Amino acid sequence: MEKDTSSVETDSFAVRNKMTEFWKEHSKDATVEEMMLDSRAKELTEQELPEILSMLPSLDGCKVLELGAGIGRFTKHLLTKAGHVTAVDFMEKFVERNRQDNGHHNNATFIQADVTKLDVPQNSIDFIFSNWLLMYLSDEEVRSFIGKMLGWLTPGGFLFFRESCNYRSGDSKRDFNPTCYRTEAQYSQLVSSIQVEAPEGGQTFGFDIVLKKKVKTYVEMKNNPNQICWLLEKVPRSLNRQDGFSTFQLFLDNQQYTRRGILRYEKMFGAGYVSTGGPSTTKEFVDLLNLKPSQKVLDIGCGIGGGDFYMAKTFGVEVLGLDLSDNMVEIAMERAIAKKLPSVQFEVADATKRTFPEGSFDVIYSRDTILHIDDKLALFKRFHSWLKPGGQLLISDYCCGEKPWTPAFEAYVKQRGYILYTPSQYGSFIQEAGFCSVRAEDRTAQFIQFIKAELQRAEDIKDEFIEEFSEEDYFAIVNGWREKLERSNSGDQRWGLFYAQKD
Repeated sequence: MEKDTSSVETDSFAVRNKMTEFWKEHSKDATVEEMMLDSRAKELTEQELPEILSMLPSLDGCKVLELGAGIGRFTKHLLTKAGHVTAVDFMEKFVERNRQDNGHHNNATFIQADVTKLDVPQNSIDFIFSNWLLMYLSDEEVRSFIGKMLGWLTPGGFLFFRESCNYRSGDSKRDFNPTCYRTEAQYSQLVSSIQVEAPEGGQTFGFDIVLKKKVKTYVEMKNNPNQICWLLEKVPRSLNRQDGFSTFQLFLDNQQYTRRGILRYEKMFGAGYVSTGGPSTTKEFVDLLNLKPSQKVLDIGCGIGGGDFYMAKTFGVEVLGLDLSDNMVEIAMERAIAKKLPSVQFEVADATKRTFPEGSFDVIYSRDTILHIDDKLALFKRFHSWLKPGGQLLISDYCCGEKPWTPAFEAYVKQRGYILYTPSQYGSFIQEAGFCSVRAEDRTAQFIQFIKAELQRAEDIKDEFIEEFSEEDYFAIVNGWREKLERSNSGDQRWGLFYAQKD
């Protein structure tokens, strides 16, 4: 049953009044401590500003809308990067302070406004930056407002927002606290589900998650993992996706990589792993890299983090693991906390959209993941840019034999949405991306050995597997492995190992 419109308006009015009362109490002197509701605000700001700014896309020449700008903690930095920044805040004293500190810039506009009443032309903003705003809106307001922001952005434009999830973070005394501490899953579900139609009709747009990650500063300084950031891109939304989901990420998390599905894979591959050979191939392949302490490794498609923990513990490297599956990253983070390994970080991210400065990493490592990505050459060019001179690339991935394929393999590839090439074609893409010393090896014989070993392992732990999951789960996974063995023996499914360097 739909909610009565007058009831929604009454609820919104009540929320606005509560928030006004709350922020009048906490904006009397317009200090950073008041605005952040934390006695350690200056220390936190010093650490988190560069961290937050490093997550943003290039803002050169962009029209930026900063919402909940406060006293201008981020405004002054956005102004040095963007073409123009419109800084908006609810509280007059915060706006005055921001104007006083940053009004000398000729590319700034300062507005006092309730964001829920803000009127912005459609498709007119390149980047929206929001820091601690949505938690001061009701559920109805958040849903409506995310739709508005989607409409305000140009196609290909970005929305960055950061929220306190689950519980409060600041230590300031509060006589009452009307803040809504939602879960990160609630925010992710909201932004993935909202769609808008272009004003002229026809094309529908939605948000793709480029990254979602915890603010490391709060984890390290306050042991608080509940400060979460999202970077979203406005993209055309296909209404006829064959898998029935609005985004590829939702497909992964609800089909192949449900939490239960991931843990079933782990039972087959070995504790901590969801890729072929588990700890055995990880050790073999990582040993090829001759890692040194303090080197920086980027793991594309990190899964539940087994390889990352191995690299960090064995070689003393720093690892950033990216995976598009929220479920994978959630499990990896749980394991990282239990292992007390701060040198390993994880984020939900789309490697085809994520950006890093040139020369950020010594090694890029990826295991059986890039099969999901269409434009492999474009991705490998990104890898080349992100590596330091002399940096190394190591990838294992599903490949294919020469066409024509058997109908069963055609159906399998289509159902999974894989984009496969022969090992030699795959190696050619890496070379074309600018890498040197490229080695492309067909490791299908090794792949078959591991499938057989994993099937034997499944037989050995059958009772344990069924007790932990179910008989249906057991036969689903075993039959899947047997089909994989058939595809590999037929020559259709192949497995490649790829190594390359950057000059």
